[in-house]
Amino acid sequence: MNDLTDVDGASAGHDWLVLRAGELEVWIAPHIGGSIARFDRVARGGRQHLMRAAEVDTPDAVEMASFPLVPFVNRVRDGRFMCDGRTIELAPNMAGDPSPLHGQGWRARWTVDAQDAAHVVLSFNHAAGEWPWDYTATQRIALDADGLTLTLTCHNRSALRMPCGLGLHPYHPCGPETVLDTEVDGVWTVDADVLPVERVPATGRYDLRARRICGQALDNGYDGWSGVALIHWPGQPASLRLTSDDAKYFQVYSPAAGGLFVAEPVQHTNAALNEPQSAWRDLGIVMLAPGSTRSITARYDVLVG
Repeated sequence: MNDLTDVDGASAGHDWLVLRAGELEVWIAPHIGGSIARFDRVARGGRQHLMRAAEVDTPDAVEMASFPLVPFVNRVRDGRFMCDGRTIELAPNMAGDPSPLHGQGWRARWTVDAQDAAHVVLSFNHAAGEWPWDYTATQRIALDADGLTLTLTCHNRSALRMPCGLGLHPYHPCGPETVLDTEVDGVWTVDADVLPVERVPATGRYDLRARRICGQALDNGYDGWSGVALIHWPGQPASLRLTSDDAKYFQVYSPAAGGLFVAEPVQHTNAALNEPQSAWRDLGIVMLAPGSTRSITARYDVLVG
């Protein structure tokens, strides 16, 4: 049985939604970047956080469980790139980082377009400005008794073609024994501003096969992702299997302080927009024609036992 209800916020004006299916529960915060606030398994009186649990009075998407990346992922070096002969300049959108990142959707309020017992549909309309293209982003968040399915779509409403690459930014809790297990080919080393420097083989400290992932001081992008990643928390009843056929790149953030890590299915490399436009397709950027769309779907299966 699925159940969709409002969740009371810590203060007036919060608009929280919850999907429940079997032992699973997803909290959704449309007003905070169209984010997922929590993804939990609740069984036998216990609650396991499968993504980092946000507090209901949190105002910022960076404190959520997951948020959408649209219409680009990760950073644009110094907020400047060239597209079809034009110089595009974007202002920073996160304190302390001179390079804007993750597009516009995660900093916007999303509208609830549809909801029922099984899913919620959110949308965000961007009017051309610094990012000089009109587009509509849509999210479908669907929960069933076995897991969570997220689909993010971007529709180019402008009269000119638009660069596009999408992704998801989930935070997961971790401890010393938490394991991330996935296969990738290469990884980009990064500079002090977390911008790519050199592509090298994903071996040694960059290896993600059966990797204890907490506190690893990683903030790197990978290519050649297999499209499958397993997350295992020893001592906890449930593990998580992420699958996506739409993402060939994978971004990992594991701060040295531990406590959480990020495993992002993404469609292009970090700072791809700063490369020559002729290289964009090979780096995952697609030029959307007027009226066309691009989507990414990711599935999170909850494995018990």
